[in-house]
Amino acid sequence: MLRLDRIIVGEVRGAEAVDLLQAMNTGHDGSLSTGHSNSAADLLSRLETMVLMGMDLPVAAIRQQIASAVDLIIHLGRLRDKSRKVLEITEVCGYEEPRVRLKPLFVYHYESEKLEKEGELENVAKLQAAGLDPYAES
Repeated sequence: MLRLDRIIVGEVRGAEAVDLLQAMNTGHDGSLSTGHSNSAADLLSRLETMVLMGMDLPVAAIRQQIASAVDLIIHLGRLRDKSRKVLEITEVCGYEEPRVRLKPLFVYHYESEKLEKEGELENVAKLQAAGLDPYAES
């Protein structure tokens, strides 16, 4: 019997975002996808728009689906020297009317050219359920 443990979708560009969110909300332990945006917050706005391209749903319902399906957003960007860097790692902390609440965990600072810690992970239950210690030093 084939048992799916992970859902990986290469890139979401349009109406298939509906299928992605539905698949991510089926109880699988992990999912991964990519999308293009200017920031983590912009990605959520784009994801809403892409879902609306495929299905006429209330925005609040879309945001609830996103908040339930997505745990982290890792935003990459290209710097002036043409190198790519992680610019932001943001936690999706849930849905609080009228928006999805985001918490920056790490942010790239151009002055120091470093990705610096900005906050602590809030939602640790999934990591603990998987047997991981979210507070362990790496």
